[in-house]
Amino acid sequence: MDETEFWELVDTAREAAEGDPEEQADVLVERLLQLDPESVLDFARHFEARYNRAYTWDLWGAAWILLDGASDDAFGFFRCWLIGQGREVYEGAVHEPDLLAELLPDFDMEVDGEGEELGYAADEAYEQLTGTVAPDLGIPPAPPEPLGAPLDLESQKVLAERFPRLWDRFAD
Repeated sequence: MDETEFWELVDTAREAAEGDPEEQADVLVERLLQLDPESVLDFARHFEARYNRAYTWDLWGAAWILLDGASDDAFGFFRCWLIGQGREVYEGAVHEPDLLAELLPDFDMEVDGEGEELGYAADEAYEQLTGTVAPDLGIPPAPPEPLGAPLDLESQKVLAERFPRLWDRFAD
């Protein structure tokens, strides 16, 4: 599975689920079950690599504003959700997290920003296909700490200065 096929699966699942992250995960599992186990592992590798790449202080700051605070777990679920938004939103956010203010026409913190189930879709499909737990994906692990310069996530001043568009649009 190449990168284009990965993003097509993500996009078609999101569209079929009408943007609901939990439904998107269910649709994604159904679509992954139509593939062979090695293709499911390829999907998992693409997902995990993007999940790890999004482990940055700047994205955590953006998530903090969008979600009105984000624990380590909440930030992990946010990264899964971000991948689920598709290539354009994901790449834009990774390159400049403040662009999320423009890339997200609608954002409901009660539903959006929480994609925990998306992170398990490939594992679930692989286990259903093979009856076994997915093996190690053979990709580098996430860094022990977020990449980039640490941010004081509790400082409204720091967040407002670093993410002016997100702050203007989403901060309470």
